[in-house]
Amino acid sequence: MSSDFETYEQDFGTLTAELTSKIGKIPKLSGDEKKHLVVNVEKQMEEARELLEQMDLEVRDIPPQSRGMYSNRMRSYKQEMDKLETDFKRSRIAYSDEVRNELLGDDGNSSESQLIKLREERAHLLDNTEKLERSSRRLEAGYQIAVETEQVGQEILENLSHDREKIQRARERLRETDANLGKSSRILTGMLRRIIQNRILLFVLGAVILFTIILAIYFSVRRH
Repeated sequence: MSSDFETYEQDFGTLTAELTSKIGKIPKLSGDEKKHLVVNVEKQMEEARELLEQMDLEVRDIPPQSRGMYSNRMRSYKQEMDKLETDFKRSRIAYSDEVRNELLGDDGNSSESQLIKLREERAHLLDNTEKLERSSRRLEAGYQIAVETEQVGQEILENLSHDREKIQRARERLRETDANLGKSSRILTGMLRRIIQNRILLFVLGAVILFTIILAIYFSVRRH
C-alpha cells in the first residue's frame, strides 16, 4: 500500500516542479503562446489534483497506527497545491515589464488605468471560471457518489434477493419435513392400532381357549 503512495508521491513532486517552472513563465508571454501555455498548465493542474485524490485514497487504506505520517505529508502536499493554484491565478493576469511595455506602447501613463481595469476584469473572469470549475468538480464528485451508492444499493438488493430465495427454499424444506412427519405419524398410528387390535384378538382367543378347557374339565369330572 505505501509503495503505491510513494509512486504517486514521486509523480506529484515531478509534476509540481514542472508546474512551478511553467507558471513562472506565463507573465512573460502574450498572445497565442501564453494561451497555449495556460491550457497546458491547466491540464497538468488537473493531473496533480487527480494524483492528490489517489494519494488520499491510499492514505485511507493504511492502518490507523501507521496513518499519521502519511496524513501530515498529505496536508503539506495540499497546501503546496493551493499555493500553485493561487500562483497560477495571479500569473494569468500578470504581465512582465516587457509585455507590459508592448501592450501599453509609448503612451504608458495614459493607458495605465486601462491596463488596471483590464487586469481587474480578467481577475473577475478568472474568479468566475474557478467557481464554475469547483462547482463542476463538486457535481462530478456528487455524481460519482450517487453512482457508487446505486451500485451498493444494487448489491444489497441482490443479496436480499439471494437471502429471500434461501428463505423460500428453507420454507419448502420445512413444508416437506412437516408432510413427511405427518405421513410418519399416520403410519405409526396405524401400526399402534393394529398392535392393539392384535392384542385384543389374542386376549379373546386366550379367553375362549381357557373357557373351552374349563368346560372340558368340568364335563370330564361330571361323567365320573
